[in-house]
This record gives sequence, structure tokens and C-alpha cells, in this order.
Amino acid sequence: MIAQSTGGSLITQASLREYFHNEVNEALNNQKIRAESETIFYLTNLLTMYARSDELFEQTDYGVDIKPLAVTYSEALNETSVQLRTRLLQRLGDTALFIAGVFADSLNRKLVDVDYYVAMGGTAYAQVSDSMRGYRSVKSLAALFNELREKFTDFVDVLNEVSERSHLSSDKDVLRLYEIWIRTGSKRREAQLRKLGIEPVPAGKAEFRH
Repeated sequence: MIAQSTGGSLITQASLREYFHNEVNEALNNQKIRAESETIFYLTNLLTMYARSDELFEQTDYGVDIKPLAVTYSEALNETSVQLRTRLLQRLGDTALFIAGVFADSLNRKLVDVDYYVAMGGTAYAQVSDSMRGYRSVKSLAALFNELREKFTDFVDVLNEVSERSHLSSDKDVLRLYEIWIRTGSKRREAQLRKLGIEPVPAGKAEFRH
């Protein structure tokens, strides 16, 4: 994956972290989402790390691919080491957040959709936070992962805006915007729909079909 600025110029690896930090802050401000500074740096590092495809993809039984979240979750549940289990759950949450934020437009062609990634990612971060809550030395990390859990959909929106401005993905299909809004309650998708002149109707009041 190669990030590009809105002006089309390539962003070098040396400036990638600073670029994403500025983009994350701008997206947070645009969407009026508050986040702790540690969380902002975490989101920045996530984008910077996964900008390298070898960090996102790994060797699986089917070749080089993104390991299914359910497989990672199963590995975490079966792990006897608390440290390794926490690391696997963190990896699961990171992967779910990145894919939901950057590749949401392509998930409708998969067996699972964006709401699955939101649910899995939020659950993983919650368990990471809970595992750290009783240890004073990592109390700040527990708060960090708790914020990632509580605002998971908001941070998906933030990564989506950064992704669009950086040309990491494109999601302009109105039906797809509406479907993602129904599945996640995304405030950003709701605003995008209203900007297009469409008043979102809660799922209980409308039937959605492809």
C-alpha cells in the first residue's frame, strides 16, 4: 500500500507517521470526536504500521492473506499465557479497526460485513482493557484500550476519512453508505447521506435491500 497526499505527491516512509498524525487530528476535528493524546498516537501508529502490506498480511493455509479474525480469536482463547493472549487480542482489534476503516467499501463482497469487524474489534479491545485493569503499571494502557472499545465506530469513521483523503480507498456508492450506516450507526456515514440529500431512516422503520 502506498499512501498519497490529496495533491497526488507520494508520501515518503520518513514522513508517513507525521502525515498520518496530522490526518488523524484533522479527521477528529472535522467529526468533532474527542480522543486522548495516547489514543491519537495509537491510531497514527496503526496506520503507519499497516501502510506496509507485510504487516497486515501473513502466511496462512491458503497462502499469503489476512488471517480471519475468528481464527485469531480462537488462538487467543486457547492461549494459556496471559501476555500472548493479550497480544493476539490486540492484533485482532487492530486488524478489525484497520480493515473496517480503510476497506469498508469492499467488505460487501465478503462473507462477513463491516458490522462483524466492529463487533469483533470492540470485543477484542474490551478484553485487552480488562486484562490490564488490575495492574497499576499498565493502568494507562487499560484506559487507552477502553477508549478504543467505547469509540470503535467513531474511530472507524476517522480512519475512513483519512483513507479517502489519502486515496487508500474509495466508497462513493450511496447504497453502500446507507448499508454501513444501518449496520454500525456511523455518524459520519449519516452525515454523508444527509449531504447527498438522503435522510437516514432507522433500521426498525425501514427495510433495506440490495
